[in-house]
Amino acid sequence: MHTSLLLVDDDPDYLDVLKEKLRLSGYRDVDTEFDAAAAARKLENGAAYDVVFIDIHMPEMDGFELLQRIKAARPRIECIMVTAVNEARVAVECLRKGAYDYLVKPVTRDDLVLALNRTLERKRLLDILALEKGQARPELDNPAPFAPIITRSPGMLKVLKEAELHAGSHVPVLITGESGTGKEMLARAIHGASPRAEFPFIPVNMAAVAGGLFEAEFFGHARGAFTGAGSARAGYLQNAHQGSLFLDEIGNLPLELQGKLLRVLQDGEYRRLGESRARRVDVRVIAATNENLERAMAQKRFRPDLFYRINGSWLHLPPLRERTGDIPLLAERFLEEFAGDGGKPGRLDTDAACLLMKYAYPGNVRELRSILQSALNLARGGTLGMAALPPRLRQHPMPAECRDINGDQTLDTLAEVERNHILKVYSRAGENKSRTARILGIGLNTLRRRLKAYGIL
Repeated sequence: MHTSLLLVDDDPDYLDVLKEKLRLSGYRDVDTEFDAAAAARKLENGAAYDVVFIDIHMPEMDGFELLQRIKAARPRIECIMVTAVNEARVAVECLRKGAYDYLVKPVTRDDLVLALNRTLERKRLLDILALEKGQARPELDNPAPFAPIITRSPGMLKVLKEAELHAGSHVPVLITGESGTGKEMLARAIHGASPRAEFPFIPVNMAAVAGGLFEAEFFGHARGAFTGAGSARAGYLQNAHQGSLFLDEIGNLPLELQGKLLRVLQDGEYRRLGESRARRVDVRVIAATNENLERAMAQKRFRPDLFYRINGSWLHLPPLRERTGDIPLLAERFLEEFAGDGGKPGRLDTDAACLLMKYAYPGNVRELRSILQSALNLARGGTLGMAALPPRLRQHPMPAECRDINGDQTLDTLAEVERNHILKVYSRAGENKSRTARILGIGLNTLRRRLKAYGIL
């Protein structure tokens, strides 16, 4: 997970020491400032940091004044005070003025990282609470891992922001949603936005794991553990060590196997088949299902203790029919993908685009992609009309909105509406491409391609 830090101290040498300790602990985005007044101006002018470390005793402006200016201008930035005086009254004053924690010099690396982790966890929880109360606009701080998920739906953007906030912890995540909504894609994004991003992401389709092979596949086995085991083999758990284990369709796991999985998640230990010694494992579990697990628990098909173990954070992906505004974005992305590098993407005519906007998509995003791929094959490139769409779409009567469009040649096409909207947002964002992309919920490269096509770049 990306974390941005600022260190403020009038001693440049000590700033270098703290920065090196943080670098050795995996924090790369660390700025330093030895002038408290300059730091205050930087933050008041909009510089974005997650946590600021502030030395209390500095000339001209002391740490308490800087803390008050930060809290007045940017109350969501967390502050940790650093002092050479180990007195209770100083600690109380720090907390009273709005700091979350304080450290006494000389600061050890362990104390530094422990205080920072506590502060980041508090910030994460407060951000989640603000998002749930509608007090925070769902803008991603680290959009890169989520770039493959195409949306500008407010509800979907809220889910992505919640996912980003949950990514910063190590608690399990449960993703629910209909088939084809992109649960594995979201799981990969959570892994990519987490501190475990450099370690493996191991997806497991629980419905495809045969009962008799569950232990061998999940835990691994020693040589000779059973007939045909000619060599030792690592299981999913070992392969996912320090990374993320994605348990897809967990609702389909047989009841007798759920207890075995639960023991691993509770104890962090497992045994390979054919071995007596226990092995430790450190994995972050992300589970997904299109089934109602609460109903499954009521029907005695899913263990409540396993449900509460995997449900540290719950994210629900809305179906495509509840975010129809994403259909033009997704269609354009898929058509660009099908065209390949340097190819000219196909385009939808007005009738086909309108019908696609009105279809219910029981298969969600996956079905939309399949429809467009099939239509492109039938149309052999170029413009995709009604004739290229599958019969299940064409058998429905043309919606009244589409008939009205066909009868009024002065109305804009879907592409023109999208162009006008993008340029409007681009202008209001001060022609800032990064901000425009965040508002629209599209990738920066996608925005650049649009602007280039519109003759802006």
